[in-house]
Amino acid sequence: MITVDSINDWFVQNFGALTLEQVKGWFIYNPEEKLLFNTGLFLGLFLVFYFVYAFLRKTFYLRLTYVILFSLFFYYKSSGIYFLLLLVSSVVDYGLSQIIYNETVKSRKKIYLIISVILNLGLLGYFKYMNFMIVTYNDMFHGNFELHDIFLPVGISFYTFQSMSYIIEIYREEIKPTKNYIEYLFFVSFFPQLVAGPIVRAKDFLPQIYQKLNLTKEDVNNALFLIIGGLIKKTVISNYISVNFVDRVFDTPMSYTSFENLMASYGYAIQIYCDFSGYSDMAIGIALLLGFKLPANFRTPYKSVSITDFWRRWHISLSTWLKDFLYISIGGNREGTFAGFLFPSLFFFGLLLWGITNSAESIIPLVIAVGGIAVFCLSFLLSSKLKQTMVTNFNLFTTMLLGGLWHGAGAQFIIWGALHGLALAVHKIVVELFPSKKESNGFSSIWKFFSILLTFHFVVFCWIFFRAKDFDTAIQVINNIGQLTFEPEHWQTIIIGYKNVFLLMLFGYVWHFLPETIIAKMKFVFDNTPLIGKAIVLGFVYWIVYATAVAGSQPFIYFQF
Repeated sequence: MITVDSINDWFVQNFGALTLEQVKGWFIYNPEEKLLFNTGLFLGLFLVFYFVYAFLRKTFYLRLTYVILFSLFFYYKSSGIYFLLLLVSSVVDYGLSQIIYNETVKSRKKIYLIISVILNLGLLGYFKYMNFMIVTYNDMFHGNFELHDIFLPVGISFYTFQSMSYIIEIYREEIKPTKNYIEYLFFVSFFPQLVAGPIVRAKDFLPQIYQKLNLTKEDVNNALFLIIGGLIKKTVISNYISVNFVDRVFDTPMSYTSFENLMASYGYAIQIYCDFSGYSDMAIGIALLLGFKLPANFRTPYKSVSITDFWRRWHISLSTWLKDFLYISIGGNREGTFAGFLFPSLFFFGLLLWGITNSAESIIPLVIAVGGIAVFCLSFLLSSKLKQTMVTNFNLFTTMLLGGLWHGAGAQFIIWGALHGLALAVHKIVVELFPSKKESNGFSSIWKFFSILLTFHFVVFCWIFFRAKDFDTAIQVINNIGQLTFEPEHWQTIIIGYKNVFLLMLFGYVWHFLPETIIAKMKFVFDNTPLIGKAIVLGFVYWIVYATAVAGSQPFIYFQF
């Protein structure tokens, strides 16, 4: 017979005796133990939160305030006292949005918009790029400015972009402002997507605030399916691959063989996908349980047949934001602007300077620099619509450069963005010169397979720059892979030594490439499982999370952005 004492004994045996210090730790910020979706603490706190939320479902402002308070607590557990930064930023942006909406003179509205953009990007720039700018200045002009001790608040890029989209949409008269500050703060601080997206557009999210909560059985099924899948992706696959293989190789690539460097590159590709899509799945699932629908953020990106297709499938909310608020703002495919031409010109000038500077040691950097410039120029010189294609490619390249810089302050992120920008430009001219035929035959299937293979390996190559701690480390990994020789017996020894890692990598890739019909059948079986069965599955997954925890919970990769 199960008694209270037996439950208590089981709890103490498995988790230890509960102390007052442990209880305090649940509510006090600890930089080493952030409140993550894949932790038992979040599960416990969310269950309590959700129990109260269910009773408040028929209220409006009380429910909004309750979620705001939990969201601020959630952010406090991630960034400590810097949750106040979110509050201050929201007050300023809300005030400016009201001024812009009520202003009738177009020129004044634009001035207020510029002030808002400068304040938001200035705040983001200080916390994220100040030390990068100091290091760059010191290197270029032999300066001796000291680096600042700056804490990077978790997810500052995400809520800054979300807040900016709200103000820009009001300026463009696409939406009306919220009725009051509480509604705006709910939008900007909504905890499921606060620290790592998806980036939610005001025109998509705000109407849901005013709708009556209507949580259907289908919504619950979808939410639990997403949460369970996200937990497995993040904790079982991503964490294990990261800690036991990928991190070790990328920290000291020269200590490992060419084959290990190659497999670590493949490993990181599936790691970052499982990490980020896993977080997005959990965020969307948790929001769905609260009655809100967030946009899909990933659509099996490694099935992409081109780099253009990849950016329609990868981090969809960011790529859409960049298109709507950056690419279009600097001219899109319509007109050239100073900003659109400036950043690519600066990049290619710097690339050429790098090639010339290193030409004494090796001619390869100069060949890469000249080749890159030539390929970019040919991408519009070969076009029948030269002027329009040139404008489009410059603006596209600028968007990807700044998108790379958004991810991190470092040369490797700029190179990552530039590679994608160059690939997009090349793909556009290839499509123009060699338009694809729509007939479905054996050759088209073979061509699709090789297109996916080529796109995937280009993306994996770019991930090397994204993952490496600096540009030199990325070059070390690439040089190491370049020395790969065919040694099947040696490869077999490495595979046996890392068998658990490689099995999980294989599991991740197989899951990713499963046909949609199989995923739909799995979803059908899950939907028809009794609620108690779903609860058991969820509990079992959380047990796996607890059992497979290595060196504490690993933060989500995109928290740093």
